[in-house]
Order: sequence, then C-alpha cells, then structure tokens
Amino acid sequence: MKAESGVLQHGYGEIKLVPENTDDLWHLEHLIAPGDLVFATTFRTVELPADRVRPEKPEKKPVRLGIRVERVEFHKYANRLRVSGLIEHGMDTGSFHTMNVEPGYEISVIRKWRQPDLERIERAVKASVFEAIHILAIEEGEAELFRIRQYGPEGVTTITMGSGKGAETDSRSGFFERVAGHLQGISGPLVVAGPGFVKDDFMKFFRNLESGQASRTLVVDTRRTGAGAVQEVIGLGTLEKLIGDLQLAREVKIMEELLCRIAQSAPVAYGRDEVKKAIDYGAVERLLVADTLIRDPEIVGLMDRAELMNAVTIVLSSSFEPGKQLEALGGIAALLRYRVG
Repeated sequence: MKAESGVLQHGYGEIKLVPENTDDLWHLEHLIAPGDLVFATTFRTVELPADRVRPEKPEKKPVRLGIRVERVEFHKYANRLRVSGLIEHGMDTGSFHTMNVEPGYEISVIRKWRQPDLERIERAVKASVFEAIHILAIEEGEAELFRIRQYGPEGVTTITMGSGKGAETDSRSGFFERVAGHLQGISGPLVVAGPGFVKDDFMKFFRNLESGQASRTLVVDTRRTGAGAVQEVIGLGTLEKLIGDLQLAREVKIMEELLCRIAQSAPVAYGRDEVKKAIDYGAVERLLVADTLIRDPEIVGLMDRAELMNAVTIVLSSSFEPGKQLEALGGIAALLRYRVG
C-alpha cells in the first residue's frame, strides 16, 4: 500500500491510498465505511449533443468524482473492491455510481480516522516492501502449500503421494520432486514446517535440486500438520523473524492469552455487555475486536471510549482462526487491568 496523509484535525481529514495487491484491497474494505467521502478518477458516460448521430457504444471519459459511500464489497478472487454510493462532487451529482478499485488505482478517503485505522495503514505500507511469504506444511505422503495474506493463510495447493500423473510408480523422491515443482516461481521467503524428519529429508532433496529458493527457506518443527502447522509457525514468531512485524503473529498470541485468562478466571471480559461494564469501570488494558464488527455503531462507541482510557485496540481478522475464536465469544473481548465485580 502507498499512503499520503495531509494534516488531520482531531483525526478527521483526507488520506490518499494506492493499493498494490489483494491484501491492500482487503485492508481498504475495512478502512472505507458507509458515510465516508471517497474521491477517485473514474469513467462516466458523456452526453452527446442532440444533433449528433449517436454511436453504437456510448462515449466515456475520465472524470474526478467524489461519492458518499453506501456499500463496500471486496471480491478477492476478482482482485477488486467495489465502492458504491451517491455522487456529491463532480458531474451527475445525485446519481448512483460504483468505483471498481483495483491494484494501482488511487483513491482519496475523507473521514474520521481512529488509531486502529492508522495502524492498519502503517502495517499495509510496511508489508508492501516484502514479497509474499509461503509456508509448506509437509508430512509423509502429503504436502500443503499456503500463501500468507495479511488477512490470514490462503491455501494454494495440496500434493499427495500416489496421486496425479505417474501415481502408480510414485516414490518418495517422486513425491518430493512434485512438491519442489510447485515451489518454482516463489520469489519471497519460504517456511517448510511439519513434525518428524520428513521436512528435513525434503530440504536435503530441495537443496540438491536447486539452491536459489532453498537458500531463502526456513525449516520449523511443529507438532501439527496442515493448517495447524501454519498456525504454530505464526504463533512461534517465525514470521516476525522474517519480516520484523506481522499482525497475524500478534493475533495468535493475544488470542492465546485471552483463552488462557478465561481458563484461569483471570481479569478478562468478553461479549458486549461484559466489555461495556469493564469500560465503565476503566479497567480495559487491551480491547480485542473482530473486523466484522468495526462498523457496528455500538462497537465503534466502545472502541472510542476505550481509546480515551489509553487502552490498546487490536482488530482481529475473521478470515484467520484467532478471529473466528473471537467471533465465537461475541466478537469483542478485553484483557483487564484488574477484575471487575
């Protein structure tokens, strides 16, 4: 993400944003909300003079428009964010318009920016200098490749020994060769994870096959396989070592602490009523909110009140396991400074 901010008056103002990939479009989905004013250069049909013969296709030209947002839709498989609303500035004022935001498309967003919003932009800007991290979870006879998005792990492919071309004669080395083939073209960091010695045997094979990607590969021992291995890798802080700061690792750790406190009856609150009570008492140290709720007026009010008492707000992605766990607890929780009666 590229970002350029002017002077914000009490958090209100304009920030220019240029998404560079699918992750950035996902961030924008959570940064743009109904009621915001969004400016961008887009295309509108031009009205032709009445005495001119109308061509078969209406003529369109680029125009600068400002729309008051009513709906935001993220289509990750189409790599597009649709921002819709009524035109307030520019031609055809009062008409409904949809902006199709894609990587490389500059928009300006005018709104009241909260601290979690600014932190999200900062993470997106930092992440843009790194190429995507991939994690290969491998065990005997099966390997799963995941791409780490900022909203969570994304499954890329699964390779199983004894399947695919040459299945009848598939051997361990043949399996390793097919796995290595799927790693071709990965230019960013790679983590190979799993229990036992299969991952180590694969790395010996991989290093002998080609040294370029293998030199950028980190091997991590995990108890679990598949998606469970990915979560272990993130929870261990491995990705933080690779890129310095990763929100997913923060989410895993904060959720583990929350669940541990619940199990030990330590100072904690979850669900709207309990969290509201804790905020009333000024007891909230860290506020956890699922990203599906950050546009809920009641939740926004609780976030603003928590910020006034210097509480840290952490927004968890509902596309990743910790966020799903938080949703099961009501979508909002808090780690407290002291127990609330």
